[in-house]
Amino acid sequence: MTDILWQGKYLEVRRDGTWEFVARVGGMGAAVILAVTDAREIVLVEQVRRSLGKPTIELPAGLIGDDGDFDPAAAAARELDEETGFTARDWDCIGEFATSPGMSSEMFTLFRATGLTRTGAGGGVAGEDITVHVVPLDGIAGWLVAQRERGCVIDCRLIAALGLV
Repeated sequence: MTDILWQGKYLEVRRDGTWEFVARVGGMGAAVILAVTDAREIVLVEQVRRSLGKPTIELPAGLIGDDGDFDPAAAAARELDEETGFTARDWDCIGEFATSPGMSSEMFTLFRATGLTRTGAGGGVAGEDITVHVVPLDGIAGWLVAQRERGCVIDCRLIAALGLV
């Protein structure tokens, strides 16, 4: 039997026997977007993550269900637009993946977005302070090294998704 030890608005801590883990409240998941322009550039976001106390370089992403709509594709389209200012003509659902299965039950759905059009500045919603980066894929390795040197944390989902471009 799983016990809820603590619950907040988006997260809860659970115990199953002696194992403790984190879960999203209400079964929310996440949509993660591998967005690639026609010019072979990857669209990335940077924001300070309070859990790390540092800026992170990530694929655009957001919660599925935090607005009451549990459609992963709708969440992906909304988050791509909000965070980056891009919309996509073509969407490919790659599948569902675990973020950190030893400590979290969270799953994310990975989408590939192509046929991109820039329709706004991005930056996220109030308080997110997202910086958008559009980086040529040919130079991504060196660019990521430079970001790490300036103190950024690189999200492992980005590294894994590069093999899908």
